[in-house]
Amino acid sequence: MVYRDSQQLWIRTSNGTDELRSLLSWLQWDDALRGRVGLEHAPIGSDEMGGLVDALAVALGSGGIGAALAGSLTAWISQRRSDVKLTVTAPNGRSIEVDAKRVDAQALARDIERMMRAEEGS
Repeated sequence: MVYRDSQQLWIRTSNGTDELRSLLSWLQWDDALRGRVGLEHAPIGSDEMGGLVDALAVALGSGGIGAALAGSLTAWISQRRSDVKLTVTAPNGRSIEVDAKRVDAQALARDIERMMRAEEGS
């Protein structure tokens, strides 16, 4: 379960719920991220029985969470057999879009760390 009293990043994919569930399973194996990642559901519409999975929520904190997240995302993407596009969004609305065809692991790690530092400063 994601810590509800902490700041969070949200991860969305262009490929739907199955990709989010695959990514959730992958991230839960990372010791630094275990317990910090969970499914985020879209609001339930008046004609719906339940909300669809909309994103993954990642609880922010100290201890290199950004580097761990970037490393795990990069490893997960490298294992994909199909193209995938991820959007990582900070609480302040800043976002990073990652296209699986063009992943630069070092740049991704720098961008996530920079986004998290900016979030801590606001």
